[in-house]
Amino acid sequence: MDVFEKLEEFYKQHSGLKGQPATEEQIHEAEKILDVQFNKQYIHFIKQFGGAFGGISIHAFNNGSLIGKATVIDLTLKFRKIYGETISKELSESYVVSDDGSGNPILMDTAGKITIYYHDSGESELLYDSLQELLTLTMQKII
Repeated sequence: MDVFEKLEEFYKQHSGLKGQPATEEQIHEAEKILDVQFNKQYIHFIKQFGGAFGGISIHAFNNGSLIGKATVIDLTLKFRKIYGETISKELSESYVVSDDGSGNPILMDTAGKITIYYHDSGESELLYDSLQELLTLTMQKII
């Protein structure tokens, strides 16, 4: 059973953690607004689950009720407004998909690498090389 099948099973018992699937129109509009190209794994995830829990909250457009209402657009624009001049080019070209609960944004770049930005120090750290890695490692702990 792959990680997406495991997530489907998980969401059957935890429906508040799964959002409404994203549409092509929502995805293209967000990419245009944010001037980014979403990673293919992220697109696959949000087209299937919307904004949902995958070991961490992964925001999209119509998030699960327990994820929160903030969209990937909201989170990214807020991040850029607050930290825009102080962040690296790589981070400015990424999009915010989550946070760690302490106000540290979690971003994904076009290649799919997932990075956390520590707002207190201005430093960043690579967390996962891909969404697949994040889902596999974190879901093993809870499923």
